[in-house]
Amino acid sequence: MKKVITIPNAPAPIGPYSQAILKDNTLYVSGQIPLDPKTGELQLDSIQQATQQVMENIKALVETAGLSMKDIVKCSIFLKTMDDFAAVNEVYASYFQSEPPARETVAVRQLPLDVPVEISCIAMR
Repeated sequence: MKKVITIPNAPAPIGPYSQAILKDNTLYVSGQIPLDPKTGELQLDSIQQATQQVMENIKALVETAGLSMKDIVKCSIFLKTMDDFAAVNEVYASYFQSEPPARETVAVRQLPLDVPVEISCIAMR
């Protein structure tokens, strides 16, 4: 049985998908963009702010599912430009103090709503 996980009071996804799905002991988090769930506004003042909002959205979904950031085993980072790699990496690293998850980072031509960063992940109990 699968369970849909959403951030409380978050705006609806911008497409036909769930924010996250919990299946057995595994949580699959869809790509998160820097959308503030409280205001519905994109946080785009800087790549650092955008990345922090993405990571906070991921953290909220993971915790809503009853897991923690330490349970994340895999992340995928999508960047509009690799010029942002170092800044994104710095913010991302602050959420994983030890034993960071496996991950890949790729540059793509465009992301939803033309945001500069999107991150998805998988977490396991």
